[in-house]
Amino acid sequence: MIDVFLERRLPHPLGPKVVRALTLEGQPCFDLYRIQWQESLLARDGHRLVCHFQAPDVESARIGLRQAGADVSSLWGGSVHAAPGLKAADLATANVLVERHFAAPVTFEAIQALENAGAACLSNHHVRFLRSHFSLDRQRMHCLYQAPDAESVRLAQHQAGMPVSRIWAFQRIAPADTTAQL
Repeated sequence: MIDVFLERRLPHPLGPKVVRALTLEGQPCFDLYRIQWQESLLARDGHRLVCHFQAPDVESARIGLRQAGADVSSLWGGSVHAAPGLKAADLATANVLVERHFAAPVTFEAIQALENAGAACLSNHHVRFLRSHFSLDRQRMHCLYQAPDAESVRLAQHQAGMPVSRIWAFQRIAPADTTAQL
């Protein structure tokens, strides 16, 4: 199984109940293609959504999600990298997502070295790194943080000299009976 991420920009805002309902409606297709919903990250304004799944491969996820009615134009495979010692309860506190896009492929280690070098900037703004989603093509990344607000993360990222495409606050929606994979 690999980690697969679906990014959506929504013309009309969605709420958490609608996201959960849509995900549950897709369950028969998910079961058929062995897709497991891990979590969804819904922007506070309801106009952005990142869904994290596990599937046998990206193509199985693409077919199953398309059959469930999802727009799969921004679906990508990736890897998940958690902060050392991260617990499920810690992940539940994540509330700000940083999107990073790279013109040329980068290594996870290179970005992690920049993050480590800027650790004091994060600390100064009460920002805690929790987890990253790194694309298999090595040209995009999501980083999840626990912070007072998105502006604190924006300031910390700027002071640390980190590459940033977009920063937004989110609400985490996860299956009720399971804990999202770290």
